[in-house]
Amino acid sequence: MAEGDEDLPRDAEIVKSLLKSMGVEDYEPRVIHQFLELWYRYVVDVLTDAQVYSEHAGKNTIDCDDVKLAVQSKVNSSFSQPPAREVLLELAKNRNKIPLPKSIAGRGIPLPPEQDTLISPNYQLSIEKKQSAQAAEEMEEDEQSTEPNASEEQRTDMLQQTPQKVSFPLARRTK
Repeated sequence: MAEGDEDLPRDAEIVKSLLKSMGVEDYEPRVIHQFLELWYRYVVDVLTDAQVYSEHAGKNTIDCDDVKLAVQSKVNSSFSQPPAREVLLELAKNRNKIPLPKSIAGRGIPLPPEQDTLISPNYQLSIEKKQSAQAAEEMEEDEQSTEPNASEEQRTDMLQQTPQKVSFPLARRTK
């Protein structure tokens, strides 16, 4: 705990007593300041919402009902209630009606069928066929006109380096 506890403000003393009542004896001094910051931010948010509700109702001052409504609104937006036990049991019952996929018995780790795994291939390679002989001759003529000093070996290298188109269409799975 912090040294010099005598000069703590009243709010810090309240936070300190709350920690002590919860059985927290050892903590860093900045914990009190962090709780105070959280506390002040929460109060400002609630009072701002209460003021909005009061103005909407056409009142000049904030009353207890506005604060209650603001607190309830804050609780509803900050905390969500889990579904009822009956709802969860019904969901579990419906989900458990669907059987698990059968595993493949064999050596090693048993795996589900290939169509149920994420490691099965889901693409196909489609490499376009090489150009026809006539198109290749036209390409040679174009290259010869642009590079008159290029050797025959360089020309064949350039023809072989033409990029081939590769696409990956995904196959649709049928269920």
